[in-house]
Amino acid sequence: MTRRLDPDLVRPGGTAVLTMELQRGIVGPESLVPDLGDQLRAAGGVDSVRRLLAGARGAGVPVVHATVAHRPGGRPAGANAPILRRAEAAPGDNLRVGSVSAQVLAELGPEPGDVTVERHHGVTPFTGTELDATLRGLGVRTVVLVGVSLNMGIPGASVEAIGLGYNVVVPTDAVAGSPPEYAADVLRYSLRHLAWLSTVDEVVAAWT
Repeated sequence: MTRRLDPDLVRPGGTAVLTMELQRGIVGPESLVPDLGDQLRAAGGVDSVRRLLAGARGAGVPVVHATVAHRPGGRPAGANAPILRRAEAAPGDNLRVGSVSAQVLAELGPEPGDVTVERHHGVTPFTGTELDATLRGLGVRTVVLVGVSLNMGIPGASVEAIGLGYNVVVPTDAVAGSPPEYAADVLRYSLRHLAWLSTVDEVVAAWT
């Protein structure tokens, strides 16, 4: 399913790693959907992302964390999809702005030099955020996309990035979805037509 990666596609100076929703309230201990975090860890995805981020930082490749958080109080930001309505109705401070559950997993960052772009509505990271402007300001032409989920966020981010003119590389050992059989089908039947499918080792080797 993966093809040999052209090292020029991910060369430092034109590439950023974009993590997608690798937060405590999504794949960590405060998750409302614990199966998603379980699938990510069962496939070794957290360790794979950690290795990728270490390689990126060592090579001077920017690391950008795309996160989601809901504003506390007031009107909902727009619960116009079932998943958003469930999130708005979640008890406590799950994924509220500034809450522990909205934080990136501690083992992944953010570290000094990382950038975090937080969205407050929708299900994809570019719409309504400064992500595109941030990447362009960094001189990025290729996004290495990791995280969750293959059900929704990763395909959506890929389509958005391509529409904005970016190349997309997806290391298949650093993404996850649920159930795993469906996640595999998304890679096989959809993402392979949108992104260059690779592995963490292959991407890191291109930087060294």
